[in-house]
Amino acid sequence: MNLSRETSLRIRNALDNGLPAAVRDSRLVMMPLMRLALGRHARDFAEFKERAFDLSREEFADFYRRIEGSEVHGPTDLNAACAQAILDVVHGRTVLEVGCGRGWLASRMAQVAGHVTASDIIVSEATAAIAGVDFTAADAEALPWPDRSFDVVVSTHTLEHVQDLRAALGELRRVAREHVVVVVPKERPFRYTFNPHLHFFPYPWSWRAVAGVVPGSRLEDLGDWFYSEPVHA
Repeated sequence: MNLSRETSLRIRNALDNGLPAAVRDSRLVMMPLMRLALGRHARDFAEFKERAFDLSREEFADFYRRIEGSEVHGPTDLNAACAQAILDVVHGRTVLEVGCGRGWLASRMAQVAGHVTASDIIVSEATAAIAGVDFTAADAEALPWPDRSFDVVVSTHTLEHVQDLRAALGELRRVAREHVVVVVPKERPFRYTFNPHLHFFPYPWSWRAVAGVVPGSRLEDLGDWFYSEPVHA
């Protein structure tokens, strides 16, 4: 089932705001909806949060291999406002995208950036075939590039999926020369969700608690949280 980000946000908001928390966290209520939306992968999604921090790195990657293509969204989680804000930042620069998914954003950044490299925990053959982008399979918590390798490092709808959030953010900052750009979802942390999220950022202070307060940084509500920080040498 492929839905646009705007449509999936409307459905999510209806569930989150229209159902009491006890109902929204009920396996009895949510599992039938998850089976309808996710098919045979519903149990994987339902059990992921309880198991995620006990998985090895290879087991963690294998989970994402198994569920590839089953998520309830279209080719990108980005809404139009966040996508445009990113394109404005990366214009003419060398860019690394961490957590590129199916390559939707990477292909669009390649039209305006100087050069685009993109990585994810797994990279499908279809994604790797996208023209104008260098794709690499890489762990967000241990990026294989030297310090300050790219003008801008972009990561959207990815940090909510990692096992070690602070390590992943530290890696984004390490390989960036000028800017780090992050988009994280405004979602409430219910147990059963249609995306395998481990961390949630429903409020601006939720993100600030992780990122800290960086002079010159920008944090805006663009449907999801859009964050840009300058890299201070």
